[in-house]
Amino acid sequence: MSVTVRVPAKVNVQLAVGPARPDGFHPLANVFLAVGLYDEVTVTPADELRVTCEGPDADQVPLDRTNLAARAAEALAERYGRTPGVHIHIAKDIPVAGGMAGGSADGAGALVACDALWGTGASRGELLDICAELGSDVPFSLVGGAALGVGRGEQLTPLEVGGTFHWVFAMAGRGLSTPAVFREFDRLGEGTDIPEPVASQELLAALAKGDPDALAAAVSNDLQPAALSLFPELAGTLATGRAAGALAALVSGSGPTTAFLVRDPESAAAVAQALVASGTCRTVRTASGPAPGATVAGPDPVRRPVPGT
Repeated sequence: MSVTVRVPAKVNVQLAVGPARPDGFHPLANVFLAVGLYDEVTVTPADELRVTCEGPDADQVPLDRTNLAARAAEALAERYGRTPGVHIHIAKDIPVAGGMAGGSADGAGALVACDALWGTGASRGELLDICAELGSDVPFSLVGGAALGVGRGEQLTPLEVGGTFHWVFAMAGRGLSTPAVFREFDRLGEGTDIPEPVASQELLAALAKGDPDALAAAVSNDLQPAALSLFPELAGTLATGRAAGALAALVSGSGPTTAFLVRDPESAAAVAQALVASGTCRTVRTASGPAPGATVAGPDPVRRPVPGT
């Protein structure tokens, strides 16, 4: 009587950030690409809601009701008039506080798993509505693949991807607070005219063609200067990856994970080795994308996609 859902990490191949709105949020043009680093979220009936976690940096994951997985279970239970009696166990492989949407992935994973466990039969639209209430990155964790997110990033348009893109990710020695990075973005932009964010047509075309060189020329992250301002050591990690042959290097989302686009698995291995040898990061992972979104583990245990995908 348990359900397990596998859910991917993401990298932002473009993150265009507009000026702060009156509600404090920033309009975004956020091009997400899901990559093959996964958390697995397992839910089991229980007398009361509780969360456990294992894996790298699991001690940094909150186990109370601030955890997005717990909030997802509560939101679905409230919508369907039931108590959220469930044990949520998270097997972490996505970096914690690394700008790769690990917490958002767990929220999406718990939502899909609870829907399957409880047989609520929520529609695709209902699940996405709850995801959007939970956080800006949560809807994409459900959808996966590649998508353009606008608004706060939660309004998604799926994107065509014409091939596989290979990445190296370098995890930093400490985390970065996303709200702090946005505050620094605002501070650095004081007195300047910040344009409304728009998706790069060159970048969308590169994704559609599966062209790593064209994508490398188009990737961008408007939060990178703010992340580097708060965490200057990341500049050395970026420089190391470029020198080792990465086609492009950028901070992933609000950081502090740095992402390196490479041509193929052999190039990924070379860049990863150089990053490890440099001592400029804590750990290194390689992955490719696009990857599927939240996927229920079947009993065989063949993976099957969430209904409606």
